[in-house]
Amino acid sequence: MLVPLAVATVDAYGGKAGGLGALIRAGLPVPAGAVVPGPPDPAGAVVADGAPADELGRWLERMGDPVVAVRSSAANEDTALTSAAGQHDSFLGVQGLAAVLDAVRACRASVWSARAVAYRNGSEAPSMAVIVQLQVDADVSGVMFTSSSGVTIEASWGLGPSVVEGRVTPDRYEVANGAVTRTIADKQTTLDRDGIHEVPTSRRRTATLDDATAVRLANLGHQAATALGAPQDLEWAIADHALWLLQSRPITAQPPADAGSPTTPLHGTPGSHGTATGPARIVRGPADFPHVRPGDILVCPYTDPAWTPLLSIAAGVVTEQGGILSHAAIIARERKIPAVLNVPQATTRIPANKPLTINGTTGAVEV
Repeated sequence: MLVPLAVATVDAYGGKAGGLGALIRAGLPVPAGAVVPGPPDPAGAVVADGAPADELGRWLERMGDPVVAVRSSAANEDTALTSAAGQHDSFLGVQGLAAVLDAVRACRASVWSARAVAYRNGSEAPSMAVIVQLQVDADVSGVMFTSSSGVTIEASWGLGPSVVEGRVTPDRYEVANGAVTRTIADKQTTLDRDGIHEVPTSRRRTATLDDATAVRLANLGHQAATALGAPQDLEWAIADHALWLLQSRPITAQPPADAGSPTTPLHGTPGSHGTATGPARIVRGPADFPHVRPGDILVCPYTDPAWTPLLSIAAGVVTEQGGILSHAAIIARERKIPAVLNVPQATTRIPANKPLTINGTTGAVEV
């Protein structure tokens, strides 16, 4: 039976759907959606012909055949101990009943993906509900982490996967007591329904948010944390000046604080606490995955969720781009391996196979 997102609870429909349901009930701006309940057995039937498909078709018709986002809400996802950040598939720009049903099936099947299996570390596959939600075609989007001392916001142009998958180094805003501290990045690409595009040079270092908007976002973040009873990791979007919350989950591990001025010629943004030494393994994409050995330090352009199996054996991670609130940085913190992000030209400046020491608390990288 199809369930309105507004009534979803964590126990019945998973952390993602339950968190959004709680935000809607608290009066916060969340796009309308519906939840397809998960089967008791994750290997069992998905949405098939009959009542669930019929109900979903009627819901889409009532909504005017909109473009939707189809997102997982597994039982092990978005909990206080396990974020499962990016481990299951999501689909944007989906339209029409047939395409939505295909996306729901693919979401369910992603519990058996290599990255999801590696993340679970041998535990059973969870039951998975699936959210079908009106898509926000964002002008600006990103992630924010709340805490008692303030809110950290990362933002870039276009749709959110650019930030959460670490494919762009986002602007960062620290908001505390109404004051805003900003670090504006070189945002080279943007994502929309049609794909990835280069950002015009004149716009790459333009701030994505003004201070007033950053404060409004931070206030929304605090309201979400109050509604859900704990600091939150929130995905958000802005379209036509309207603010939307797209996801909210507990923070499993806070990122390191800003370490100040660098002390080594090679340095980046601290992403996950700790130090590690190991051979520098240059990994530019999936074709290089078989070369990674336990104890290596991954040196790569970025790490998207498909890289999760490598984070189970690597001693540390260095990336050329990405933000501290990206999925890969979150998983590194959960795995308790150091990560240093946004090290310019790391894959060409660091010699392959040479011993490398990284400090994920300060951002230092030493060959």
